[in-house]
Amino acid sequence: MKERRASQKLSSKSIMDPNQNVKCKIVVVGDSQCGKTALLHVFAKDCFPENYVPTVFENYTASFEIDTQRIELSLWDTSGSPYYDNVRPLSYPDSDAVLICFDISRPETLDSVLKKWKGEIQEFCPNTKMLLVGCKSDLRTDVSTLVELSNHRQTPVSYDQVGTCVVNVEKSRFKKKKKSERNGVLFVINKM
Repeated sequence: MKERRASQKLSSKSIMDPNQNVKCKIVVVGDSQCGKTALLHVFAKDCFPENYVPTVFENYTASFEIDTQRIELSLWDTSGSPYYDNVRPLSYPDSDAVLICFDISRPETLDSVLKKWKGEIQEFCPNTKMLLVGCKSDLRTDVSTLVELSNHRQTPVSYDQVGTCVVNVEKSRFKKKKKSERNGVLFVINKM
């Protein structure tokens, strides 16, 4: 079976060749506990993780077909902890895309997209595709989350705030995603 990297140029013949697998490395970054691991767990294993365990580095694999073309994903889950800021860049080489995740119920995680993640990605993999991914969208209407945010004079991240962030980063390089369900994850992957 032939293989090709997703970042390699496609010819019309290679796109149609069902014997050729496409391999794609996707690195997932974002603040701690913003939903990165759950997003990948849902995509790779089709279920939410039962318990939260802080990630240092974890790799998931997933494969699927799009129009008879076999796609093999190597999904790199990274720690958002500042303790790993010097180690995380080791995950970037040869990446085909970077998903920058934020937690819709924690507005400060969207701020980190501009303050931290944008610069890190531009430094270590400037030509890599980036997608902004809002995780935990179910908490947008969760009563206890809304009460907690209200106590801090905050609200869940709005679509307008995401749009402003996208414009501030580089509009042509980002696409928006609303849900972290498996179909939403497939949407993200297909947009790359």
